[in-house]
Amino acid sequence: MSLRDLLPAEATGTFLGRVSAPGRPAPVPVLVTGDEVRDASRIDVTVAGILDHPEATDRLAALTSHPAEWSIDDIVTPAEAVAGAADRPVLLAPIDLQVIKACGVTFAGSMIERLIEERCDGDPTRAEAVRTELAAAVTADLAAIRPGSAEAARLKAALVAKGWWSQYLEVGLGPDPEVFTKGPVLSAVGSGDTVGIPAFSAWSNPEPELVLVADSHGRVHGVTMGNDVNLRDVEGRSALLLGMAKDNNRSTALGPLIRLFDATFDLADARGLDLTLTVTGDDGYTLSGINSVSALSRSFEELLAAAHGPHHQYPDGFVLFTGTLFAPTADRGEDGLGFTLRLGDVVTITSDRLGSLTNVVGRCEELPTWDYGIRSLLRDLASGQR
Repeated sequence: MSLRDLLPAEATGTFLGRVSAPGRPAPVPVLVTGDEVRDASRIDVTVAGILDHPEATDRLAALTSHPAEWSIDDIVTPAEAVAGAADRPVLLAPIDLQVIKACGVTFAGSMIERLIEERCDGDPTRAEAVRTELAAAVTADLAAIRPGSAEAARLKAALVAKGWWSQYLEVGLGPDPEVFTKGPVLSAVGSGDTVGIPAFSAWSNPEPELVLVADSHGRVHGVTMGNDVNLRDVEGRSALLLGMAKDNNRSTALGPLIRLFDATFDLADARGLDLTLTVTGDDGYTLSGINSVSALSRSFEELLAAAHGPHHQYPDGFVLFTGTLFAPTADRGEDGLGFTLRLGDVVTITSDRLGSLTNVVGRCEELPTWDYGIRSLLRDLASGQR
């Protein structure tokens, strides 16, 4: 699989990413336009630095006056590099120094599923009964209710009166969204790499999400796709275990590239995207679903304002997972156990405007450890400048 296999069919668009290139000590930011891949380190040695400019896309466009270093067929995924293509540039996650932030409970459906997890204490065998109970308790059209509105407050009060109090009602219906840190800087894996599920979890889901890519001023320059791998049994036991449920070895996947805003694609286009999720097991099992970004209960602007502003800054920029509409509930195997990821599953998130984010599920404890952090990056950047 090369980068060509991961990009959308349309030939237009401006894409920014990172590769590990032979002979280069540090990861290389790259500009992808059509079939051509150019070294973008002429602008800055990091993706975060390239994007920290109001005219980032125009500055990148000027690189097209230089010859291309590679074609998209030259860039391979980590799986291909392991299989024998180690002499070719390898695709990495498209961000580097940006903080990895995420929003939760941004769709009515995701709020319902979080309520269910909590109500059954993370036990998947109780989920269907709780789902039925909740459906009887909630008769309003949750998707039509704006969080923070008077109508949302009335609904929240009615649910609390019925004994359905939950912190998820506060972030799903209240004035403020949930914003959390998904993973440390440089911990994300890219398309074609493995994602991890830890041995202590028996109920896990992929979460296909649109990810906003912002600079240090909170300006969004483009978007990418993300898999916010989540452990439903852990978070269901307690919302205070969110870090344990969300941040594990290889639990964040991003890619394949950042699609920058230009004449062919803007923020309005991003609001209308559909992300298709497919899970294929090595036993022939297949699951599919769609995350329609237009169904978000809060605007991009609301989510960004909650993450960045006078109350919180990110000097190297940040990315923001915007949440998912899709939460699989159908049984996989034994009746009453619902869906969970299994080792060997191939998880693919696709968009006709962004491409394909594809990852194979493995065991966190058995996958390659995360050992390339900020000190390693600074060391390698310094080495490349000598």
